[in-house]
Amino acid sequence: MIGAAMFTTIKTLWERHKNKTMVAGLTGHDWKTVDKIVKLIESGGKYPERKPHPRILDPYREKILEWLEKDGLNGLKTFERLRSEGIKIGYTTVKTYLADIKKRDEIFMRIETLPGEEAQVDFGYVGLTLDNNGKKRKTWVFNMRLSCSRLDYYQKVYDQRVETFIECHINAFKYFGGVSEYVRIDNLKAAILEANFYEPIYQGLYSNFASHYGFKSIPCRVRRPNDKGKVESGIKYVKCSFFLGRSFTSGDDLDNQLRYWLDNTCNQRMHGTIRKIPREVFESEEKSKLRPLPVEEFRMPQVGSRKVYHDCHVFIDYSYYSVPFEYVGKEVDIDMTKELVRIFYQGKEISVHPRASERGRFQTNVHHYPKYKRFSDTEYQERYQAKMADIGPYAEQLFFMVIEKHPRDWSRTVQGVLSLVKSYPKEIVELACKRAIAFRVYHYHVIRNICHNGSYNLPVEFNVEEINEYEYAKV
Repeated sequence: MIGAAMFTTIKTLWERHKNKTMVAGLTGHDWKTVDKIVKLIESGGKYPERKPHPRILDPYREKILEWLEKDGLNGLKTFERLRSEGIKIGYTTVKTYLADIKKRDEIFMRIETLPGEEAQVDFGYVGLTLDNNGKKRKTWVFNMRLSCSRLDYYQKVYDQRVETFIECHINAFKYFGGVSEYVRIDNLKAAILEANFYEPIYQGLYSNFASHYGFKSIPCRVRRPNDKGKVESGIKYVKCSFFLGRSFTSGDDLDNQLRYWLDNTCNQRMHGTIRKIPREVFESEEKSKLRPLPVEEFRMPQVGSRKVYHDCHVFIDYSYYSVPFEYVGKEVDIDMTKELVRIFYQGKEISVHPRASERGRFQTNVHHYPKYKRFSDTEYQERYQAKMADIGPYAEQLFFMVIEKHPRDWSRTVQGVLSLVKSYPKEIVELACKRAIAFRVYHYHVIRNICHNGSYNLPVEFNVEEINEYEYAKV
């Protein structure tokens, strides 16, 4: 049987030429086939449409659509659920059926909101622009759009930190003169914002901000672009209507042009969906429904993350702040105000310090060090003197000579000598120290070589006055 398109072609040629042989020649079909179609046409008949062949999953179509939309099931999970309900079906059949649904039935409900009920926010990358120093920088545009009136607020930013995200919210609420009941946020797929937003300290920061301004945040569902379709179209609009083809001499120039376009073009245009001017709808319907701005503006702490150094300190704003030694090598979160520096690990506060008044200062809590590290200089020396004395009197005498020769960095030499007892008996190390004293050399590598080459067995001569002098100093 010929297709619907060929049926129409034969009908058109027959009506024009009334010659079955000519129609057969032009279409390439057999004369008998053409004759059969012509008889059907002349009798007033139409092309017999084929009835769609029912598929095994058609009775479950609405149920499958519900699973895809509400539960976000993939092909494998849909297959498993169908099998659990007793439907005998192959995985390939399910996968093919789902592909056909997604191709034909991208069905969604249009989300309409009441005045003052919802705003949607998102970032969009707009390329490299010049900052106020003439340097090209990656640039994003922030958009908050009121879902009812479609009134927009746009702001240029150079990063996507959570602090910047919150500052943009504050500026948008100021521009609107109020706060919506809900703010629908994107899934934060971009750069630093995605990496940081779900860490406890940032979650707490954004939660505190939302509480201060009196709105509730609603994260968009993954792979549901319709959830934030209004703001996504807003990002496309600003890219095409404002940024495309424009040039900017500086960051301030971009800000000024963007604000002028926002007030005089963007919010004054006839909106393509609601067929009204956003500013007029906002003034007449939505402005009075927004919640008032808070009396006090949200205090924005400085936050970030730092790695704890081996000296139990973190470096913040050119100063150093101690944390307990068990967090050495770990990443900690910082909350800094004008007065305090608070340090967190996995949401738990582990250290608090007054903020340093000058750069380069150390704010140290000695209890953050392990007990064995909390020694004064005298206590520190006494500990090592006792260890050297345990090797022998010559090793102890060498200890005092090293301190005299190297008062500021004596510990490395002494620690090196002490480490030799791991490789040699104490008696050999003691004889090596005796020989080093005789030749007035106080370096670790010399004493190590004496132990290694066996020269500690060679005879030595001492200056008796010198030895007595050190014995007196020791007392």
